[in-house]
Amino acid sequence: MGQFDGAERLGRNVLALAPDNAAALNLVAISLHAQSRNAEAVTLFERLVQLEPAMSAHWVNLGTALRAIGRLDAALSAYERAAALGERGTDLLYNAGLLHLDRGDYEAARLVLRNAHKAAPLDAEISYHYAAACSETLDTQAGIDAVAGWRRFTGLTTELVAKIGGLLVNLGAVEKADEAITQALSDPAPSPAAVLQLVLALERVNRLEQAERLLARLNEVPAGALGSDLSLARARLAQRASRHDGAVALYRQLAAATAQAERRHLHLYPLAKSLDALGRYDEAFAALVDAHASQTLWTERTLPDVARRKSDTMRVTRFGCDQADVERWSHEGAPSFLDSPVFIVAFPRSGTTLLEQVLDAHPRLRSMDEQPYLQNAIEKLSVDGAHYPERMAQLTPAQLQQARDYYWKLVRQRVTLGPGEQLIDKNPLNILRLPAITRMFPNARILLAIRHPCDVLLSCFMQHFRAEFAWHCRDVPTLALAYRRAMDFWYQQAALLRPSVMEVRYESFVGNFEAEVREVARFLDLPWTDAMLEPGEHARKKGFISTPSYSQVVQPVHLRSIDRWRDYERHLLPAVPELRDYLDRWGYAVPGQNSR
Repeated sequence: MGQFDGAERLGRNVLALAPDNAAALNLVAISLHAQSRNAEAVTLFERLVQLEPAMSAHWVNLGTALRAIGRLDAALSAYERAAALGERGTDLLYNAGLLHLDRGDYEAARLVLRNAHKAAPLDAEISYHYAAACSETLDTQAGIDAVAGWRRFTGLTTELVAKIGGLLVNLGAVEKADEAITQALSDPAPSPAAVLQLVLALERVNRLEQAERLLARLNEVPAGALGSDLSLARARLAQRASRHDGAVALYRQLAAATAQAERRHLHLYPLAKSLDALGRYDEAFAALVDAHASQTLWTERTLPDVARRKSDTMRVTRFGCDQADVERWSHEGAPSFLDSPVFIVAFPRSGTTLLEQVLDAHPRLRSMDEQPYLQNAIEKLSVDGAHYPERMAQLTPAQLQQARDYYWKLVRQRVTLGPGEQLIDKNPLNILRLPAITRMFPNARILLAIRHPCDVLLSCFMQHFRAEFAWHCRDVPTLALAYRRAMDFWYQQAALLRPSVMEVRYESFVGNFEAEVREVARFLDLPWTDAMLEPGEHARKKGFISTPSYSQVVQPVHLRSIDRWRDYERHLLPAVPELRDYLDRWGYAVPGQNSR
């Protein structure tokens, strides 16, 4: 800091004699920025661009200082001016990428930072932020690739290694994440900022005792020194340890301190979770309503194309197979059951993660966590006049194999199957892709997870989903409509395509666990192993679960999640008209009809 103080003094001495000396103005402005005195720096950079408007570097520096004080639109204008002047340097690309991240325009951030990463592939900061943008845009593999070689990066600090480890956790690259976390933990004297990043990463991989010990080392850090992330770490660990009164207080503080209304949902969802755990159900539901209102603002800002489809819930369910086309399908060359994935589908929050961990504990089966690879492969089913899902009869065995090869290529990015091992593809929303499953893998077996629709809706409403599915959850009536349309689509298509399916009822599965697991094993022709009866222990050893269930699936199987909807019955009444057919179909109690 003293170096920048001295530089500032020297520059100001010159300015006292020559107020418009551009070199002195630049020196003082850069020194102020380095001291985080950005409001003062902005004033000087604004003077510089008046004096030397053709100097693109001044516009870059002005944009960076404006970004630091939250004037994001003005910062974007400054960067655009620099680009118009011909600035193409990595510094502009990097700072513009950070600005887009701050603005929530993650796709723009990904594109700009990708170019910066190409120009400086070993720069640690650029690589980290590019990978973060990839994570936000669900470009998982590109994110992993961007930071997988972190050991060769320049500019590494323990804090940055810890952040890379945490990011790799979120990207699902568990082994790579563990290497980075282990490296950061080996520092005998990490900075408080590095310790904080390690706490956040360790919580995410369920190493809670270690996270608590590290968090205790931050008790003496001055208030505010680490910003809101310290309160966030304390709130998460309090919640994981069932210290819900403390978690409620912390999350309320975090939400209140978040100036941008569209970002408050990041704290309101976990606030509702702890209020629910305390039995404060009306308060929890009110927090959820506020969370969805906040996330709706965020979606309208960051995903305007999604937000414009307000009246077109589950549009994909409009498009199904044509019976005459299906009657002409040939399955020549199709893989056998053992050479096909086992698919687990459902409406989200129906118990699929528990089912996945039960199966993943079997030595013959391997899961890859929740991935969009089937959806990615669908594009290969619309070639040479064929069109998914209505016209697929004309697909040749070679074209179908090409689609399967592409699917397996994506799978190999995540998991390598050994001899005799079979893949578990658990992605709940593959319930909307039954035509792709049956065309590519007609001998596959499918597990359809079923749960009381009101428990499903409540659990979805309580989760912080990302991307388009979050838009379906923005209020109870919309969510109920999405549920009904998804289930209608499944049963309509299943009647036509006749896949090999076993319905697994969540309430029976957890209530009569061993018998139900044995039924699933028989359906999949699996030799019995007692390991399937300890999914929580298996999940703890695995460490990382990408879905919102990551903090729940490590627990022993229990009945606490059955009939949670009863505590929110009056709030769920608007959903009943859309759910009624499925409540009756499966014999579930109907809210508002003396269901207790």
